[in-house]
Amino acid sequence: MKVALDAYSQASDDALLVLYGNGDPMAAELLTRRLAPRVMGFATRLLGGDRSEAEDVTQEAMLRLWKIAPDWRTGEAQVSTWVFRVVSNLCTDRLRKRRTVDIDAIEEPADTTPGAVEQLIRADRAEALQAALNGLPDRQRIAVTLRHIEGATNPEIAQIMEISVEAVESLTARGKKSLARALAGQREELGYGKD
Repeated sequence: MKVALDAYSQASDDALLVLYGNGDPMAAELLTRRLAPRVMGFATRLLGGDRSEAEDVTQEAMLRLWKIAPDWRTGEAQVSTWVFRVVSNLCTDRLRKRRTVDIDAIEEPADTTPGAVEQLIRADRAEALQAALNGLPDRQRIAVTLRHIEGATNPEIAQIMEISVEAVESLTARGKKSLARALAGQREELGYGKD
């Protein structure tokens, strides 16, 4: 076998690929011995030193070379140029995959949904606030609701209620005081503590 390989040693990469394409396995062996170490080194450098991935890329590139061997057109491209282009593309694909986010590596987002206890506390507070609001005179309830729940400005409320801004300020101030009195005895019960 050594003698047979020696006979091919002077053949070009192009000629060896054509011979392999015509069914000569010794041509493939010699071409592999020539190209694989260079391809492996190139792939290793492109992949940042990862020899395991470089071996996979080398194997894939050589397999692709063997697949196109029967259709190889002599003189259109150098075999080594073609293989290095394939290796470059394979490495680029692998590097892109590395950059993609591993879904399992992403931390679970913090669950901002209130727990059952918090939901009950919020429901109790909303119910207590609504009951206190219901106890206000209509105009105070409207002014306080627009200002502190809906976020309307005093001039907007004045327009809506067709009153002066000063009247809005007076209504909201009196309404807040009435709400504070109505809710004062329920602070601890509503989860606000004793401050």
